[in-house]
Amino acid sequence: MKLIWSPETASKAYLETVNSCEKFTESGVAELLSAMAGGWNAKLIVEAWSHGGPMATSVGLAVAARHTCGRHVCIVPDERSRQEYIKAMRSGAAVALPVPEVVVGEAEEALAGLSGVDFLVVDSKRRDFGRVLRLARVSSRGAVFACKNAWQRNVSGFRWQWALERGTRVVRSVFLPVGKGLDIAHIGSANGGTEGSRKGPSRWIKHVDQRSGEEHVFRE
Repeated sequence: MKLIWSPETASKAYLETVNSCEKFTESGVAELLSAMAGGWNAKLIVEAWSHGGPMATSVGLAVAARHTCGRHVCIVPDERSRQEYIKAMRSGAAVALPVPEVVVGEAEEALAGLSGVDFLVVDSKRRDFGRVLRLARVSSRGAVFACKNAWQRNVSGFRWQWALERGTRVVRSVFLPVGKGLDIAHIGSANGGTEGSRKGPSRWIKHVDQRSGEEHVFRE
């Protein structure tokens, strides 16, 4: 199997996220990631959240999961973060959204029970962000990995192939100057089958920051 883009679901997730995140002052990272997760029809969306981190992306992913009838799981490092995250999710969005499943622990234990990841968002400020990337087990149709706050990582020579488990196939990757930097990679299917590796026609995806008016266009 391979990732198939659904423009209709992407558009619905994007527009609902814009409305749901109207009280946040962040840039359009949440809207972009929500549209991507919705467009790829992600069934298992995983995010690795850091204590004190912004909530707009979490709201956007919750919106996407609702549109794809998917499962949204958030990994937090400790109990304090879990309570803070749940409280913020319940009060942050402009519309009522279900609180995601919250898993407490470091990367190894948190990801042990999560197999078949379709969409992964990691905050680069987490000290274990590299382990999260390496340990995530993608679905048979591949996955999309996204690293937020990439500029704060302060690693100018970051390469996806260095960050992922050996043998992981990066189909395409792109860095977007959205928010505080967004690194995105399309990861090949877990089984390495020929269908997952077969390249289809490229798609151009346009994202317009609703606050700044900046337009970002990248090719999948």
